Amino acid sequence: MTKKAVILVSGGLDSATVLAIAKEQGYECYALSFDYGQRHNSELEAASRLAKTYKVADHKIIQLGMGEFGGSALTDDEINVPTEHGSGIPVTYVPARNTVFLSIALGWAEVIEAWDIFIGVNAVDYSGYPDCRPEFIDAFENLANLATKAGVEEGGFKIHTPLINLSKAQIIQKGDALNVDYSATVSCYQANVNGEACGECESCRLRQQGFNKAKVEDPTRYMS
Repeated sequence: MTKKAVILVSGGLDSATVLAIAKEQGYECYALSFDYGQRHNSELEAASRLAKTYKVADHKIIQLGMGEFGGSALTDDEINVPTEHGSGIPVTYVPARNTVFLSIALGWAEVIEAWDIFIGVNAVDYSGYPDCRPEFIDAFENLANLATKAGVEEGGFKIHTPLINLSKAQIIQKGDALNVDYSATVSCYQANVNGEACGECESCRLRQQGFNKAKVEDPTRYMS
């Protein structure tokens, strides 16, 4: 039987790499993206392109009203996206985002009998978000296998984080080896409607540094 997996696909560099990894490992991929009130839709357009490129079995874009809460520079237009690196957890952190995303992925996975869920969290070159740490993933996997019928009766779920211990350069090298088209991805926190990156936010800086260190040409489209 073909093994199924739910892949969280934001449209960014990391999730594109994870999708390519899951396909390489022989999974029938079910892509899941979220319109959660982020500043732009260009990353969702990128997610749709990736889903088509990798011929996923299904791609769902779930509407979430997290923007109604605010509390993050990614969902509240009154909070500016920082262009300088600060200390502590940055204002681009979206409260409980990965917890919500993984919970919905878990529900879909249980329905389609996919015992594997992939997410592109990273704990090396990242912004310091608490829901990208290995401890969080371990805790959520335990929850998944306690709180679901499948977890009790079917042997349980596995949360895959193939990028969690990789630097951004290593992620890019891995994706490059798998022929990931990074020009089709959008990572910028404040990309314009055409998916062009600002080149100034932390996500852009980490992406730029990653391509430089990986010695891979940066295909990112920047605002002129």
